[in-house]
Amino acid sequence: MLKQGKLPHDLLSDLLGRLSARDPRVIVGPRVGGDAAAVQVGDCLLVAGMDPITFATDLIGWYAVQVNANDIAVMGAEPKWLLATLLLPGKSSEDDAAAVFDQLVEACEDLGISLIGGHTEVTSSVERPVVVGCMLGEAESERLVTTEGASSGDVVILCGPAGIEGTAILAREAGELLCEKGMAADALARARDFLFDPGISVVAAARAAADVGVTAMHDPTEGGIATGLLELALASKVGLEIEGERIPVLPLTRDICTRLGADPLGLIASGALLMTVRPEGAEEMLRALQGLGREAAVIGRALPESEGLSLVVEGKRQPLPRFSRDEVARLFDESGEGD
Repeated sequence: MLKQGKLPHDLLSDLLGRLSARDPRVIVGPRVGGDAAAVQVGDCLLVAGMDPITFATDLIGWYAVQVNANDIAVMGAEPKWLLATLLLPGKSSEDDAAAVFDQLVEACEDLGISLIGGHTEVTSSVERPVVVGCMLGEAESERLVTTEGASSGDVVILCGPAGIEGTAILAREAGELLCEKGMAADALARARDFLFDPGISVVAAARAAADVGVTAMHDPTEGGIATGLLELALASKVGLEIEGERIPVLPLTRDICTRLGADPLGLIASGALLMTVRPEGAEEMLRALQGLGREAAVIGRALPESEGLSLVVEGKRQPLPRFSRDEVARLFDESGEGD
């Protein structure tokens, strides 16, 4: 039986392998580890991505805009247009619908995105609000970035701490449980605010990275930094050696993970941005990202695919951890918070 969360990579790969020949205008199509698709339309590329919001109920409309815009931005494109499907459970009120709609509008306005359509429905098929976003953007052909471009010898850079989004979701959705486990109210409030500070948008950082030049870029979400690294490696057919101590994890994230028994590397990670660059471009990239006020660090290097994926902790090389599903989903299942 499948567990809550993304489909396993091997199953998804098998399903995608059943697709027939595609329109030649499709420059980037469906693949494991991909953030969005790209289609040649006239002189530019139309970049399209789709993501649902299912873990969170608080600010769900705002979430949907951020994560879908991220998927477009990491392709080197500018997010421009959003279609959104809003599914509300039967107990919802008109105020509930209006609140989500207002969140969508406000977040789109902040990022210069036009909300151009979608679908709304009250249905007994869901027990919590669900928003599915389809974001469209534009990119110049020479600026297009994918997860497939990394090669052996590239350095791996992480912009932003691990588990920002997961920290905020757990603080917002499991706050009562965290209080029972002794977490102070002011610390819980700061963790909830991680949505905005450090924030889960990587649009500005991805734009800056594309300006400097990257070989590959990826927006890690479900399954955290570890799964994002795995997806990048699978897409580019490279191995990775990651220095565990170089992955930034904020103290509040560690605190919440310790109290709930979670691993920060498997915690949903919107707000972090993974990229690979040629070694000679690493310093310029770090300066550009840090110039935006973003924490950024070289966390490892790409190796030949035969070297596999490893995590170096205290000088000892071990396999990079793999998560069959996101730690938030696992915790919600075990605690009943997601019911």
